[in-house]
Amino acid sequence: MEPGPNVWNCPFDYAEALEFDPTLKRLLTEEPVARIRLPYGEGEAWLVTRYEDVRTVTTDRRFSRHAVIGRDFPRMTPEPIVQDEAINVMDPPASSRLRSLVSKAFAPRHVERMRTRTQHVVDELLDRMAEQGPPGDLMENLANPLPLTTICEVLDIPEADRAQLRGHARTMMNISPDNRDNAVRAKADMRAYFAELTAHRRAHPGDDLISALATARDGDEILDERELTVMAMVLLITGQDTTTYEIGNLSYTLLTRPEDLAMLRSRPERLPQALEEMLRFIPFRKGVGIPRVALEDVELSGVRIREGDIVHVSYLTANRDPRKFDRPDELDLSREKPPHMTFGWGGHHCLGAPLAFVEMEVALGTLLDRFPELKLAKPAEEVRWNETSIWRYPQALPVVW
Repeated sequence: MEPGPNVWNCPFDYAEALEFDPTLKRLLTEEPVARIRLPYGEGEAWLVTRYEDVRTVTTDRRFSRHAVIGRDFPRMTPEPIVQDEAINVMDPPASSRLRSLVSKAFAPRHVERMRTRTQHVVDELLDRMAEQGPPGDLMENLANPLPLTTICEVLDIPEADRAQLRGHARTMMNISPDNRDNAVRAKADMRAYFAELTAHRRAHPGDDLISALATARDGDEILDERELTVMAMVLLITGQDTTTYEIGNLSYTLLTRPEDLAMLRSRPERLPQALEEMLRFIPFRKGVGIPRVALEDVELSGVRIREGDIVHVSYLTANRDPRKFDRPDELDLSREKPPHMTFGWGGHHCLGAPLAFVEMEVALGTLLDRFPELKLAKPAEEVRWNETSIWRYPQALPVVW
């Protein structure tokens, strides 16, 4: 991981529980705009690590997500995860129109309906765990099933279809080189399924999220058939994994910090604020995601980035920037600002963040209320962590109560 001649080799494979990646820390400290080499893709890229520089790259139109389409850009996975037609590789104004329409489906009244459904799912899952008795595994009993069940509930996916759709989603996300044909077939099957489902919801809308998307209007603008189909697919796929991992990480963080856990048990109304701070603090993924391309020469922190260069940002380091956060490497559940970047920033801030936050808040709040003596069933150093994915999370989280 030592830097070569002005180029850092960055496999970003650090997976020591939820400790911060020391390579990322060195980059933030020693070379905040650095040339990096990643495991896959052609050539090199820039990595921007400071909060204000990350904000510039994610909001300034001189940097384009759309321009990565068709390029073998430096990345962490053998194949790019992005889909060329997805909103996460669009630039304004195309992305602005879609985001405006989709955001209407996450209006407060819809989110409150999602909260009610999420509470119902959490109660059922924790009832089952309590009936089985200790010890229990929070990943198996809560973190894994909750996001999938919730997103299927809010999309109103028939229960009989859920296992097959989850299978398609997992196949599409499998990064094995010999999986390509299966992934193409799974994507086509899922697209056909959602094309039929979204057409039916547009003709016969209910109170689910797909119906809300189908009927959302911004003046005369609505989502067309292709946009609605792809958006429903994206919501199903992205509405599962990351929230699962974060529920595991949040639970581990609290269960290994007795004072913070005791404070939240005595002051449950402070959970939303505490969640925001834990989301800032926890490095829940490795490395970087989808990059951008500089459309012209731009200077950041005294470094000139040339037109055509690939630029990655690190939300992880932005969340630990001492220029922005006092005591950035400390977890302070009373911290109120500035806002973290865990859900992204600017035109690609996560559209599903309201639902993800509701799931985390309901899951953690109900867990602490229902199990006041909950604790890890084994020492923290014996918890097994995922080491093969871009996400960081416990494989299992055994607890007793």
